[in-house]
Amino acid sequence: MLAVPWPRPFSDDEWTFELKWDGVRGLLCWDGDSARLTTRSGNDVIARYPEVAGMQAARPVVLDGEIVAIDDEGRSSFERLQARIHLSSPMQVADAAERVPINYVVFDLLADGEDVTGAPIEERRARLHALDLSAPIVEGSVVAGDAAGLWQSVIDRSLEGIVAKRARSRYRSGVRSSDWRKITRLRRARAVIGGFTAGRRGRRDTFIALQLGLWNGPDLRWIGAVGAGFDERSLRTIRSALDQMILGWCPFVEEPELPFDTVWVHPRLVALVQYTKWTASGRLRAAWFKGITDDPPDAASWTDEGP
Repeated sequence: MLAVPWPRPFSDDEWTFELKWDGVRGLLCWDGDSARLTTRSGNDVIARYPEVAGMQAARPVVLDGEIVAIDDEGRSSFERLQARIHLSSPMQVADAAERVPINYVVFDLLADGEDVTGAPIEERRARLHALDLSAPIVEGSVVAGDAAGLWQSVIDRSLEGIVAKRARSRYRSGVRSSDWRKITRLRRARAVIGGFTAGRRGRRDTFIALQLGLWNGPDLRWIGAVGAGFDERSLRTIRSALDQMILGWCPFVEEPELPFDTVWVHPRLVALVQYTKWTASGRLRAAWFKGITDDPPDAASWTDEGP
């Protein structure tokens, strides 16, 4: 179940409010024998996060939550989580787990020995609380009725935002529903990488900027470029991946006027970017790279991520 964007915080006795975590969404499933952790791309990533692999419960359960890495200020950090997202070898995972431990913050329950998605959210939360989860699997906190105090905490601590959920609402799998509303302090979007501007001189082995797009039906619409927010490691890692995806033609529905040394790539990787605003022509203003996500390319759509 996905949330719709909402312009500002509000207070209403028919709603509850919780923090919006800056991590990777995933369903944690325990079938009575072993655990799986499935991201929105459909991949089981339990091997990347062995901290939660030992989960057990009295009966099979399915949890909905967010994989998060906490920074030195006690905030969830997508940038910090980058050290864990794309690892493959057990040795890499073990090393990263020592340096960047994770938590799995649970905010909903889909199954508890039986399918409970049709139950009101209050019942799902009560059953979730009764599971008595232990770290690093933790239950998220909820505030009822008044979002003002939680929103002030978001502002004071530079957190990402809050999520509002309607009382008595059911869980609608795979649906972006107005029963859930996300209110963000920072504007962010997930966008598909369709090309890059090749580097010059000292950056000839990396790139100057990534060319971004959003799917509008079957067409990939160009929304601008991001050239800030990269460190040397991310520059080299992303360039190495993109070199395996090079295309001989522009993947955008209308080819933008870009430098002659722009290199087109298969639109497979999804970047998370922060930005100040959308221009009237549908371009991102002052985009800043935050990381590569594990989302499927079709998740970066104009409907879901556009203005």
